[in-house]
Amino acid sequence: MFLTISLLLIGFIFVIKGAGLLVDGASSVAKKFNVSNLVIGLTIVALGTSSPELVVNIISSLNGSTDIAIGNILGSNIFNTIFILGIIAIFYPIKVTKGTVWKEIPFSLLAALMVGIMSADIFLEGRVFSEISRIDGIVLLFFFIIFIYYTFGISKDVSGEMPSDEQPKIFTIWKSVFFILLGLAGLVIGGKWVVDGAVLVATKFGMSQSLIGLTIVAIGTSLPELVTSVVAAMKKNVDMAVGNVVGSNIFNVFFVLGTSATIKSLPFNTSSIVDVGMASLASLLLFFFMFIGKKHTLERWQGFLFVLIYIVYIIYIVMRG
Repeated sequence: MFLTISLLLIGFIFVIKGAGLLVDGASSVAKKFNVSNLVIGLTIVALGTSSPELVVNIISSLNGSTDIAIGNILGSNIFNTIFILGIIAIFYPIKVTKGTVWKEIPFSLLAALMVGIMSADIFLEGRVFSEISRIDGIVLLFFFIIFIYYTFGISKDVSGEMPSDEQPKIFTIWKSVFFILLGLAGLVIGGKWVVDGAVLVATKFGMSQSLIGLTIVAIGTSLPELVTSVVAAMKKNVDMAVGNVVGSNIFNVFFVLGTSATIKSLPFNTSSIVDVGMASLASLLLFFFMFIGKKHTLERWQGFLFVLIYIVYIIYIVMRG
């Protein structure tokens, strides 16, 4: 048990340090090449912080632990949207760009809805079981390509980006790349150690694979998103904070889940429909909140509500088992 706890603590340190280096390096690259922080958050940072989910899901798919693979994606997206953004909004009310409100957030909602449609074989086709098949995985990857194409299309558009109170430091290109690579390494290694330690602890208490995937694994693999977004918000770089969360949600479904399903079809537990509904509700609430109260801003009371909803959801899935 001592070694397991040590693994957790060291993993946390790697994740925190890695997140700081990644934000610094990515911000420097964004400014040097006149690319908006939002786009960097939606691509490099989002891919980097989604790496733990990708590693865990590929391993889970190969091992046949499909409940962990699917639960990891759904749980991560729920945690990203209603907990991470909720926590940030409580301390730093988040002003969101018009492009994110009308394009990235709806794209994230589409990702959650597609998981629901693809996993509803029992209801839509009358089959005896549901699964996210290899064909579904390929379709998800095509949507990922569309998202990347769209992102490159806005890569030089900085007109909708809010000014930051604290401009990021600009390093040499080689130093920036080194920071990014070192940050990614810290995030991936740290996230993996945190998850491994957490799963060992959870298994001792007899938790189901689905519950482990939705809670311990999902929260563990989302630690990079949490720390990276908080660090970005503290540096007044709200574009990167929001872009990282929304971008990670899109990467998780279209790239990570798409890759996992392409490797091996993922049988879907029908009880997880509730979790798909929660992931969709999270994105839907985020979109609606952009027009309630201060326009295009996630306010403190909305952040508190998000965190409360997440706590209630966690209580529900623990009671469900």
